Amino acid sequence: MVQAFILVQTEVGKAAAVASAIADIAGVVSAEDVTGPYDVIVRAEAGDVDELGQLVVAKVQGVNGITRTLTCPVVKLG
Repeated sequence: MVQAFILVQTEVGKAAAVASAIADIAGVVSAEDVTGPYDVIVRAEAGDVDELGQLVVAKVQGVNGITRTLTCPVVKLG
């Protein structure tokens, strides 16, 4: 199992709609509106890195109103 945080920038005024749309995608654990340099933070899970990439590129980035994403895979360091 691969987990990641996906940091999302949206068009002005679109954060709530983007978070709601992303939350309905299979593999997304949570999608929250936040303040700061990113507008939505998503926690996602996938079976492997390839599946995670497909989730981000084919599904998350396809949501209307997204301008940029940054995917941060979770690693176990200890």
